[in-house]
Amino acid sequence: MERSYAESGELVAEDLACRRGERLVFAGLGCRLPPGGALVLTGSNGSGKSSLLRLFATLLAPASGELLWNGAPVARDASRYRVLVHYVGHRDATKPNLTAREMLSFWAALGGMARPAVDEALDAFGLGGVAERPSGWLSAGQRRRLVLARLVAAPAPIWLLDEPTAALDGDGEAQLLSLIAEHRAAGGRVAIATHQPLALGDAVAIMLDDFAAPTAAALAGLW
Repeated sequence: MERSYAESGELVAEDLACRRGERLVFAGLGCRLPPGGALVLTGSNGSGKSSLLRLFATLLAPASGELLWNGAPVARDASRYRVLVHYVGHRDATKPNLTAREMLSFWAALGGMARPAVDEALDAFGLGGVAERPSGWLSAGQRRRLVLARLVAAPAPIWLLDEPTAALDGDGEAQLLSLIAEHRAAGGRVAIATHQPLALGDAVAIMLDDFAAPTAAALAGLW
């Protein structure tokens, strides 16, 4: 199924800062995600990779700075922006009693899709043979494929993927990379948090450690 997202806007982060509890995780972060663009987020544990994706998904509010979509602040109409986003966290979030097919239909319904491409999604990740099995019976790799199949079942222009290759074998990773390439070729955008190297061509790399907020001990050393 051919799709085009080239006419939709650009996602821009301006001077973002993230606070988790009492800790300022990162500050001063800016980036752009234009049609066809890709961001690869790397960094040490706790550097804010997952938090940045959650900011992009509006699951967290920035401590400072702003997120813009097509030139307008996302916060002005967050609900309208959210329908453009697929956020896939590092947890599977599957319901063990629902079959793979039922899970995809459920997720697509949550996204407001009247006619989800469930069969296409199952085939894209080699899940046709287990479509009627309860999700709780699937292996960790199959459950990860199922979660990623949401990207096909209910299309959206912005993909936010947290450790998407976790538990995937070589074939699963190849299927994901092929899908990302197709998405970008159609003008879609993708931001990925990962510890594993990914062959994404001209993706922009962001090292979250470079935006780490000063610790109290470091600040004390300045005086």
